[in-house]
Amino acid sequence: MRFVSWNVNGIRAAIRKGIDGYFTSLDADVWMLQEVRCLPEQLPKGWSWPDGYDVHLHPAEKKGYSGVATLSRTAVTNVKKGMDGTIDPGDTEGRLLVTEHNGLTCINTYLPSGSNKEERQKFKERWMDEWRDFLRPFLNASTPVVVCGDLNIAHTEDDIWNPKGNAKSSGFLPHERQWFTDLLADGWHDAFRNHVGEGEKIFSWWSNRGQARAKDRGWRIDYFLLNDAAAAKVESVRIERQGGLDVSDHAPVILDLKD
Repeated sequence: MRFVSWNVNGIRAAIRKGIDGYFTSLDADVWMLQEVRCLPEQLPKGWSWPDGYDVHLHPAEKKGYSGVATLSRTAVTNVKKGMDGTIDPGDTEGRLLVTEHNGLTCINTYLPSGSNKEERQKFKERWMDEWRDFLRPFLNASTPVVVCGDLNIAHTEDDIWNPKGNAKSSGFLPHERQWFTDLLADGWHDAFRNHVGEGEKIFSWWSNRGQARAKDRGWRIDYFLLNDAAAAKVESVRIERQGGLDVSDHAPVILDLKD
């Protein structure tokens, strides 16, 4: 069973840049998209989601901002939007979508960025804490739980091209990295890192500045986190860098699980 997590940097722009070709070539059973930035009525006229999928879109209230979407070939039996936390009780920014698919749970997440203003960094950190608490009950599920998305944190020096130069950058701050370490200590498995091992610098996001994509100066901030039941089924995990060059500033991350 194939899962793809992808921050598409605006679905309307991604459509213009050829995301339909990736829907065909990657042929995923479940797509979890972040930063969709589109209300249903804003989708291009004449365009439709790929055939054969049960589609659930959770946009932000603010037009052109944030939002997540999950597409599944298996009928979705239950949907939950948001965490019911205190930081954004109604999930007005459209950052979390939980779907259940025939004995499988997917948690599609777009964690806030703190790179613009101090107040947004504080919002991010409160969101991180609530999200970690929200995830805990899913850890001991006997069925697979797949958590994925753009988490806006590079965990280790293997996950960023210039760790020293970014030591004071949001997304690589020491306490953010420790939070991620603690998240894994809770029992979540970083599927990509576990699969490729340490020492491999393979990135999923590149800045639009300074020829970062051409020089492969990126960050790995897009993840699949799995509970024990899902981790036992991993066949492969990879990052499709080309998608981050021609469709989005993020690359799709592809996870294959045994049926």
